Amino acid sequence: MSNSKMSQLLDKAKTYIAEKVADMPKPEASITDVDFKGVSRESVEYLAKVNVSNPYSTSIPICEIKYSFKSAAREIASGTIPDPGSLKASDTTLLNVLVKVPHSILLSLAKDIGADWDIDYQLDISLIIDLPVIGNFTIPLCQKGEIKIPTISDMFA
Repeated sequence: MSNSKMSQLLDKAKTYIAEKVADMPKPEASITDVDFKGVSRESVEYLAKVNVSNPYSTSIPICEIKYSFKSAAREIASGTIPDPGSLKASDTTLLNVLVKVPHSILLSLAKDIGADWDIDYQLDISLIIDLPVIGNFTIPLCQKGEIKIPTISDMFA
């Protein structure tokens, strides 16, 4: 077999595999809620709830969850949650992603927005899972909305 025929055969095999992988069912996810959770010494905590459906009859390990929380066109928090567990087999798994925003950043945002305690936000979450045969697969999620900055009374409630 000549090199060009071997090369054509390999290209056909790669195309075939790529098409089969594209047609495979894959887990799907959505951000269902982002809400104020509480206040710690260092930060204000928001909780994002992510629903992930797993079409496979076996559980799938989640490698990590990365998040980026933005407001006023700047990133105000980011982080990584390593090894957060697995997706349940043939079921929907609820994941809680805790987003911690440092007080100093919220104070500067509060100065920028004045009396209005609501901020527009964008939350980007990358859910990295380990799919059989394929390997690491990233499910990108994005949600935009409005969220309250806690007032002093919220912090001591």
